[in-house]
Amino acid sequence: MTVGTPAAAGDEQAARPRWRLARAAVLVAVFVCAACGLVYELALVALGSYLIGDTVGQASIVLGVMVFAMGVGALAAKPLQPRAAAAFAVVELLLALLGGLSVLGLYAAFAWLDLYGPALVGTAFVLGLLIGAEIPLLMVMLQRIREQAAGSAVADLFAADYVGALLGGLAFPFLLMPAFGQLKGALVVGAVNAVAGVALVCTVFRAELSRRARVTVGAGSVAVALCLGYAWVTAADFEVTARQQLYRDPVVHAERSRYQEIVLTRSVREAGHAETDLRLFLNGDLQFSSVDEYRYHEALVHPAMNGPRGEVLVLGAGDGLAVREILRYPDVRRVTVVDLDPAVVALARSEPQLRRLNGDAFADPRVRVVNVDAFGWLRATVERFDVVVADLPDPDETATAKLYTVEFYTLVRSVLAEGGRLVVQSGSPYFAPRSYWSIEASLREAGLTTVPYHVDVPSFGDWGFLLAAPGGAPPALALPADAPQLRFLTAGTLASAANFPADRGRLDVPASTLLRPRVLDYSRAEWRGY
Repeated sequence: MTVGTPAAAGDEQAARPRWRLARAAVLVAVFVCAACGLVYELALVALGSYLIGDTVGQASIVLGVMVFAMGVGALAAKPLQPRAAAAFAVVELLLALLGGLSVLGLYAAFAWLDLYGPALVGTAFVLGLLIGAEIPLLMVMLQRIREQAAGSAVADLFAADYVGALLGGLAFPFLLMPAFGQLKGALVVGAVNAVAGVALVCTVFRAELSRRARVTVGAGSVAVALCLGYAWVTAADFEVTARQQLYRDPVVHAERSRYQEIVLTRSVREAGHAETDLRLFLNGDLQFSSVDEYRYHEALVHPAMNGPRGEVLVLGAGDGLAVREILRYPDVRRVTVVDLDPAVVALARSEPQLRRLNGDAFADPRVRVVNVDAFGWLRATVERFDVVVADLPDPDETATAKLYTVEFYTLVRSVLAEGGRLVVQSGSPYFAPRSYWSIEASLREAGLTTVPYHVDVPSFGDWGFLLAAPGGAPPALALPADAPQLRFLTAGTLASAANFPADRGRLDVPASTLLRPRVLDYSRAEWRGY
């Protein structure tokens, strides 16, 4: 029958709904696979930021390796094009299995093998290789349904791909993480990935599959489903076991809030010891040990209370331990605590041993808690404070580095009342001297006069603080005349704390700013080493 005759035109008219439906199925598969691929990338970046803390570094490694591997994968897919449908099914099953198990495998490498870096690069490369092979194979499959101009086919495929990536990018932080967490979220995406790929091949392109290919795809689908299903069932036990591997003492509380992983450990009571050691970790970083936390918090709070102290602002310190020390002064009228994560404050209000440790500080009517970002809150507030205590997490990742910049301290200076004082926990001048002195330089550049001091906190080592005030005269480093009885800090101890040995003297390092967070650069090199 000659093309162009009425019968041929009728056949083409009848076939048009079928090829349009098949073409739509391919584009839907592109959409779903693109969303899954981006989720795998984001999951690797997020896991690295939780475990390692260097968000920018982790994102650069993951995205750089995966994009490179995608190019390699696109080239590697060229010999597979004659069997595009079967090859695509195999690629999607492998991608579903490896992507779904990627978070579990990397967490295991971090907890047991101490091989997280090589494992991350290897995982990113393999996933990128498989993702890169998708588009060439899908292009061949799309052209087999109905041949069209190459430019038009590419435009259709990439439009679906980019829109799918948008869906994956939004689904990861706002749906998958809150609903399933990182480990189970990756498993869910792996299952969706497998279903989308296999469903397309086994419906639209079923006729192109040989009997052997059908058996292979069927067996592979069952194997992937069993692996992902088993991982789902055992995920909770695996996470508990792997997490415990990271900590010396038994984990008594663990949760992943919207912002961080919160872990509380408690040592087993030993003969001759009246108390157990309660420790709080945020994203794996120790926040305090109940054995010696009083040394840290006495040194942090009491020198800053030497002067007017009716209104006190605490930035961070959601565990309530710094607030406990502040409330020991009866003339304090109000304490405003600005801490981003409400889960930390909720734990400090509910966990019995932690409540005993912080003196049930958050039950005091003088305490007000605001769960917002400190930077944004300082920009908006019109309140003034006599004392500001900055007890913030170390600046070892992008999210916290901005809280140690000139811009941040300029905002803090703007909320200080006449004669007000600021104290900043500044890391270790012994283990991280460049970070410590960069914070001091940032305070000075913000118009504050500083007094550096450091004390020994056994669980942390030699730990430094910076007392600062606006104006030319440095604030007096002394205890208030009416200071309560303290367990560690005395006038003599405080005087000695202002002395730095010759090998740990002031360093001439630049200040840290939002556009050039030098303290983050230093912390990568220094804090990782101790």
